[in-house]
Amino acid sequence: MAESLPLEMLTHILSFLPLSDQKEASLVSRAWYCAAQNALRETNVQYNIPVSSASLPVIKSLGLRGVTCISLTSLDGSPASQQVLESVAYHLGPHLQSLCLSGGSPTEASFVALILGCPALRSLDLSGCHSLFTSGTLLAQPETSQRVRQVLSGLCELNLAGLRDLTDLSFNRLSSCAPNLERLSLAYCHLTFELRLTRGSFGSPDSSPSQLSFHNLLQFVKERAGRLHALDLSGTGLLPEALKALGGVAGLQLQELRLHGCQDLSTEAVIALCRLQSGLTSLDLSGCSELADGALLAIGRGLGHLWCLRLRKLQRLTDAGCTALGGLRELRSLDLAECCLVSGQGLAQALGSGHRASAPLASLSLAYCSSLKDASVFSLIPVLGLSLRVLDLSSCVALTNRTLQAICTCLTHLSVLRLAWCTELQDWGLLGLGEPSEEPAQEPQLHQELDHQASVPKDPSAQPQGPSLLMLRALQELDLTACSKLTDASLAKVLQFPELRRLSLSLLPALTDKGLVAVARGCPSLERLVLSHCSLLSDEGWAQAARSWPRLQHLNLASCGQLTEQTLDTIGQACKQLRMLDVAMCPHISMAAVRHLRAQLPQVTCIQSRYVGGADLTLTL
Repeated sequence: MAESLPLEMLTHILSFLPLSDQKEASLVSRAWYCAAQNALRETNVQYNIPVSSASLPVIKSLGLRGVTCISLTSLDGSPASQQVLESVAYHLGPHLQSLCLSGGSPTEASFVALILGCPALRSLDLSGCHSLFTSGTLLAQPETSQRVRQVLSGLCELNLAGLRDLTDLSFNRLSSCAPNLERLSLAYCHLTFELRLTRGSFGSPDSSPSQLSFHNLLQFVKERAGRLHALDLSGTGLLPEALKALGGVAGLQLQELRLHGCQDLSTEAVIALCRLQSGLTSLDLSGCSELADGALLAIGRGLGHLWCLRLRKLQRLTDAGCTALGGLRELRSLDLAECCLVSGQGLAQALGSGHRASAPLASLSLAYCSSLKDASVFSLIPVLGLSLRVLDLSSCVALTNRTLQAICTCLTHLSVLRLAWCTELQDWGLLGLGEPSEEPAQEPQLHQELDHQASVPKDPSAQPQGPSLLMLRALQELDLTACSKLTDASLAKVLQFPELRRLSLSLLPALTDKGLVAVARGCPSLERLVLSHCSLLSDEGWAQAARSWPRLQHLNLASCGQLTEQTLDTIGQACKQLRMLDVAMCPHISMAAVRHLRAQLPQVTCIQSRYVGGADLTLTL
């Protein structure tokens, strides 16, 4: 029946599937293949293409399919790279909209030739492409610059992050070729600041051929103020005076601003920013260690349209500042990770305030908030509501099973749950049972009781008993790293998530082959799996589990001391989509076995290390 559906309808249906499912569906028939390709084009999927002669047929195929978004990896100045760039320009260039060369080392000539073949380009990522800017002659010829300007007239986004040799002169040449830029990243570039106190301005009016100055950037922003909407100046050492000058540019209406790691910024500078750029919708001040509650109060009062706020690693923030977040009625994503003085009480008060509109959070991170306790979470969870999709409580070491059961009761629409290093979690908490009365010494009897009480019904439509992890049916990512009190008794029962894509069970010393096989049967869609330092896993367990994981792409088995070359053979036969395998510190897996796996699956990157002569030797193949 599906074969008779119109192509447009099939495309619409497949567009609701995750990327991996779309790939599987494309294998059903020719019609489904065409529909899946259409769905991929509509979602702007980025294709990562390794630069080698083996990629040439792939590039031609992608060109025939009208792919618009690619990333080239392992790019250098070799003849093979030159050939790949020529192929990209010919087959993909006419309709290419997004091009990423991040970390590559193309020659200036090959880069210009590639760009001239991409007239529809809207996004260009040159982060880490040092080779293009070392000589300082890129686009120095007026004729070349004029041709590139004609091609890049539609470019809206430019990423120049991490370029150590970027100067005023090279920046001006490149940016002048993109007159319609809306988004610019200079993250982790070395900006220089020369404040002239007598005039209250920065630097000299001349462009520098040897450094990237804030004065030059400010001039650029003034010229593009009417069109520029997003800036990333993370890691540039932005000064408070510079932020005030930037925010006060006439006509500038920023929507997104990233200042991650600008440690010199002051609370007063953020207060001025909130007054001058009240239209901001996304703000990242993570790692700006001088900021205190006053900054958060200004954000809550002045940035009413903010929907994404990142305040990670601000050690001076307290609950008093968090109460101001109640004024952010459109806030959808909040990151307060590593704010060690935040207990959650102020945040609960802010989110539950009566004047807050109905636009609740979809993503919340309180990872590494050491002051977070069960009581705070109990007051916070009811006001989060069913809209929350991502919750990160990693390394909140004081949280117990009561918090987990509250999450399972109230936040049933979660798709991502991270509880790494929540070391107080136990089996009965995952299973939704009451706290057992037995002493820890009765652990064998406790496991038997758990096995008896928490058996999962075979009928998949049956509702789990109690607030167990099974209630989170929409989970796609789960991290239980270092929850060391968990055993097979719970993991084998509750890890039954057909849609789960990512799972970390590393550093669980009690996980055995029995639990591994049960997890494999319950979570068949896994694409990323971390099982490092699970010392009880053996070849026998993998022989049964691997066949349930044909979609695995990333697998970490580091320090699984019992595994041998037999497990690699099993993985090579069952996990054909594997891309990365970590078997570091697995003493019974030899380099020859790793090479044999690479021969079976040449696309796999393998990491292996071991102690040699008292030193840790790590090899990547």
